Amino acid sequence: MKLLKLVPDNTNIRFLRWRIPFYAVSLLLIAASWGMILTKGLNLGVDFVGGQMIRVTFVDTPAAPVAELRETVGKLGYGEPIIQQFGQPNEVSIRMRLPDGSAQNADLADQMTRKITAAIKADHSDARIDGVDSVSGKVSGELFKTGMQALIAAVVAISIYIWVRFEWQFGVGALFALVHDVSLTLGLFAVTQMEFDLNIVAAILTLIGYSLNDTIVIYDRIRENMKKFRKMPMPELLDLSVNETLSRTMVTSLSVLITLVALLLLGPNVIFGFTAAITLGIFVGTYSSVYMAAPILIWLKVNPNSFVPTETEIERQERLAREGA
Repeated sequence: MKLLKLVPDNTNIRFLRWRIPFYAVSLLLIAASWGMILTKGLNLGVDFVGGQMIRVTFVDTPAAPVAELRETVGKLGYGEPIIQQFGQPNEVSIRMRLPDGSAQNADLADQMTRKITAAIKADHSDARIDGVDSVSGKVSGELFKTGMQALIAAVVAISIYIWVRFEWQFGVGALFALVHDVSLTLGLFAVTQMEFDLNIVAAILTLIGYSLNDTIVIYDRIRENMKKFRKMPMPELLDLSVNETLSRTMVTSLSVLITLVALLLLGPNVIFGFTAAITLGIFVGTYSSVYMAAPILIWLKVNPNSFVPTETEIERQERLAREGA
């Protein structure tokens, strides 16, 4: 039985021919993403702005009526609730943002909780309120700060790793690709105003790891080819390296994207933002490995002879003496 090949062995796509237009588009997208982030901002979730969490058990119901709960709470005017099932199928947690003005008047949060619990009990007689937990705005602000610090630390640590493993030019290329991937993902959440919570931070950390993995595979092949083809022009060498790893890239990306698209279409609303972030991240991470991380090596003056040890005058004389003998 003949094996299916997504990419033929003799594939020779000239990716680097379009490096300047693609770089220009990517730089515009990065600028637009940060422009949207700075003007519209991110729709921060309860994790980052504070809120109330209400735990409810439906005593006489096998499974909690999540859709009905979302409708019941949503029509009260306090915003879209985050409802998650935990423990048994009939147990849920309902997370709500703190209402406007609650920082000055703490009673507003209590009033919101009382209205929500009353509405739930009115529509569902078997609902039992197991507890109400509050997350203050100060604690949430610190959580957002530490989450952003985690993202920055991950990007810096990865760049240092690539710098040590390869050379500094490769570290710069990987860092730029990661900034590109994270910027476009954050831009998606600024444009769509989907809720940005701790799940999205986890998604961004995941896509950073994926993008790095793909970039390292291509960089490793580039370094191998630089040793084998000393006289090959750098654009051709980069094209060769990308084409040689294209089969692995396509298989990995497509297999992951198939699963993610299924989750986007059929998965629960609770993980929609998480899935959307990783789906976009897989796409831009694959793109950046080819069109961001690789072409930048040309502009950083990398060539097949860049990392060949320079022969000193004494070493040259010793070599000539050996050859003369």
